[in-house]
Amino acid sequence: MNRVNWRLSGFWLAIGWLGMVAPLASAAKPPETAPKWGRFEHVFKSSVTYPNPLEDATLTVQFTSPLGDSMTVPGFWNGGKTWLVRFSPDMPGKWKFKTTCSDAANQGLQDVTGEFLCTVATGPSVFNHHGPMHVARDHRHLEYADHRPFFWLADTAWDGARWSSLKEWERYAQLRSSEKFTAVQWIAAPGTNSEGRSAFTGGAHLKPDLEFFRKKDAKVDELNNAGLLDAIVPLSELALNTTNRLETLPESQAVLLLRYLVARWGANDVAWLLACDGAAVERWKHIGRAVFGNISHAPVILFTGESYWALDEFRAERWVDVFGYQTGQDISDDNLQWMLAGPVPRDWKREPARPFINIAPPYENEPAGKSQPRITALDVRRSAIWSLLLTPTAGVGYGAHGVWDWEKDADAAPVTPGNESWKIWEKSLYLPAARQMDNVAAFFQGVDFNRLLPAQELLLEQPGADSPAHHISVAATAAGDLTVAYTPERAAVSLRSKVLQPSASATWFSPSTGLSNPTAASFSLGRDDRGTNKVQFIPPGEGDWLLLITTPAYNSRFRFNGNSSP
Repeated sequence: MNRVNWRLSGFWLAIGWLGMVAPLASAAKPPETAPKWGRFEHVFKSSVTYPNPLEDATLTVQFTSPLGDSMTVPGFWNGGKTWLVRFSPDMPGKWKFKTTCSDAANQGLQDVTGEFLCTVATGPSVFNHHGPMHVARDHRHLEYADHRPFFWLADTAWDGARWSSLKEWERYAQLRSSEKFTAVQWIAAPGTNSEGRSAFTGGAHLKPDLEFFRKKDAKVDELNNAGLLDAIVPLSELALNTTNRLETLPESQAVLLLRYLVARWGANDVAWLLACDGAAVERWKHIGRAVFGNISHAPVILFTGESYWALDEFRAERWVDVFGYQTGQDISDDNLQWMLAGPVPRDWKREPARPFINIAPPYENEPAGKSQPRITALDVRRSAIWSLLLTPTAGVGYGAHGVWDWEKDADAAPVTPGNESWKIWEKSLYLPAARQMDNVAAFFQGVDFNRLLPAQELLLEQPGADSPAHHISVAATAAGDLTVAYTPERAAVSLRSKVLQPSASATWFSPSTGLSNPTAASFSLGRDDRGTNKVQFIPPGEGDWLLLITTPAYNSRFRFNGNSSP
């Protein structure tokens, strides 16, 4: 063979070898990936089929970051021999994981190792860009992972996630997201969905209904994709509505159910809203410690409904991150007085500190009582804004009659031309206070709300002393560079003159219309009956008003959506 032929033969041999190798190389499985603050999901195949998976075995997975830090999250059963783990990485780079199974002989779940690549943050929602919500470093506010303040404005759809179709839920999420809501409060269990399925079947052994949960997965994702936090009540033991029949589980089964939900949805952007009454304090202490006591978890909000006193029983529980309370449908003077001068304005100062959030102020259009009219938009605004200023400003809930219970029919449906055939929950989505809560959110999100602290000592004249419905609330920053006052009517706001530092500016804002009026924020100086120097501001028109006072040194980000009074 001459040199040329030998070279040609070698060339074709090489091509042939590459032809054999190329399919092998292309068959190599690419590394698993997940974006920062996204969700990594991995499937494990158990070598054992367990009769009662939640009781017979537990799976935990230790994830190790590119820097060597580790955290452990629970896995969960997803049918047959299939188990899953879901995890949200917070750092780009190569992550490693290793499993531990309570059944050490299970070769499919014990000592399984792997790795994945975390890429840069991507995605459409605010969580994709700023990370999950958690309690801020001062323990009085909420923030995203990158320390951007998180303003809790939660719509209430207790039954909505169970009774809605996915298409209805998508429409609902898009609307509430456009109105500056940041969270939705809903119940996972007990109760059935529109197909008669519930989260679990009880009896001697607890077993999750996988079809129920697969449909819920899509709804959990839908809220997050719309930029809304899932504020999930995993197991309600409050009489939150008339259709959510109480099905008290044995404590051990309640622990299993909550662990399952935390494993399944804990990698989403969620908060756990534990709804329990005062009769179950010790029960929920045991449940909370067993589920959240030894793991990293999304914020846990304790909500005790009308048993406000029970919150103090949980003050020493480190797994409780936020205290939730309610003012409810009672808008009598006695209840308003409890709200404005009762334990809430005092308890926020107690240690260890926690954010306080009014989870359930009056629901719009809800019957206030047998002899009282329905809750108005003003009732809702008053309660919400008072709540935001009576404790360090963290957020507030909102609810609408017909939406929170996802009513198909109701006795009082707001009808406008073109919506006559809508279901009651659809009509109730457009009640006036829902849009006005958009205005409230725009106001507080436009300023450093996370620096506001109650400052009633700045107020010199309180119209609410004779009637709580006229109460004026005041909050300010510790530096005094930002002051906010709220009056529920056209009444003079008389403040200590020190709020008017040199060249300070004042602006009125209407939460009902969303319009600002900086030119009308005139004031007069004088003294009160005790000789204290005061500055008095007169609202520019009828209705309720927010007053904003800032100093030149304050780097204001305040915006009124570009609107101003004519």
